[in-house]
Amino acid sequence: MTSLAWILAGTLLMASLAWVGLAVLALRSESLHRILPALVAFAAGSLLGGSFLHLMPETILRTGPVLEPFLWLLTGFVAFFLLEQFLHWRHDHGMRAFRHEAVTYLILLADGMHNFLGGLAIGGSFLVSPRVGFVTWLAAAAHEIPQELGDFAILLRGGWEARRALLFNFASALTVVPGGLLAYVAGRWLDVTFLLPLAAGNFLYIAASDLIPEIKHGDGFGRRMLHLVSFVAGILTILAARLVTG
Repeated sequence: MTSLAWILAGTLLMASLAWVGLAVLALRSESLHRILPALVAFAAGSLLGGSFLHLMPETILRTGPVLEPFLWLLTGFVAFFLLEQFLHWRHDHGMRAFRHEAVTYLILLADGMHNFLGGLAIGGSFLVSPRVGFVTWLAAAAHEIPQELGDFAILLRGGWEARRALLFNFASALTVVPGGLLAYVAGRWLDVTFLLPLAAGNFLYIAASDLIPEIKHGDGFGRRMLHLVSFVAGILTILAARLVTG
């Protein structure tokens, strides 16, 4: 497969994860409340593992021990901080009290921008190699599943009809495709290695600011241990994928 084929396949498959929202319709609210925190913990571990065990080591192998990759890492972190500040982005994985229907449009807009940036990261990773692209995709997908479940639930609670919520959520997810294509086009003239630490910065911000605060206050020892085990499992999954793919 060519790099373009890998990028198209990876981004389209990522966008299709928006349909995981159908699970919200099949599960009772109590069941969703039970499984989402564990999924969020797994996603947080996967994103941290993707940053520290995959993206940054891969970058340093290509650039050597220089300062530039770490500047791109900080740029990726700050970019998502600015995105959240500008759009007041909240994923609300814990499905806390919902305030107003208008916020649903803000969530869709923010997720569209987030997915576009994710497409840049996935596209840039597949341009480096299919192996790098696969592990990056895996870390991003681990985050996408609980995000899509939470976002779809928020749309429903904001008064959206289920079919409309699914379609609009999928439309916001599709922005990952032009992001990947932009990375491919840029890669014809630029060295896109900088997209790897940029993605690492994005992953770090999402894990530290959006996900970990949702899981660090579990109810009871058993729940806290489940979160810890899920978190470590996310890290180990990325480590295993890294080792298996060489």
